[in-house]
Amino acid sequence: MANAILASSPGIFEIEQQNDTIIVVPVVNLRELEYQRIEEGARKVLDFLNSNGIKNVVLDLHKTDYYGSSALGIFMKFWKRVRERNGRMAFCNVSAHEKDILQFTHLDHLWQICSSRNEALEAVKE
Repeated sequence: MANAILASSPGIFEIEQQNDTIIVVPVVNLRELEYQRIEEGARKVLDFLNSNGIKNVVLDLHKTDYYGSSALGIFMKFWKRVRERNGRMAFCNVSAHEKDILQFTHLDHLWQICSSRNEALEAVKE
């Protein structure tokens, strides 16, 4: 399946699908003040994961520079769903600040951090 935007939820996430992988693209910085919108967007991503037999998730952060602890909680929810399906999750196009957060929280040990979307898509296939 070619990349196509399948869903966009209240200005927070775009979702694209490539075979058994979805690419989730936050379109705004995921700050704590956006908690309600982040939760609504995450529900749509999780609904998509539940209904379409998706195994893997790539989080492409090329449109953002920051996320807070609420976003980390959402990423963990995505990870839990992916693990239930024996899938993988990877991040790509991560800003220096976002990478620091993943390293500080040791979440970079759970998820591969890739420099490009293609690299992340390959990482989740392995």
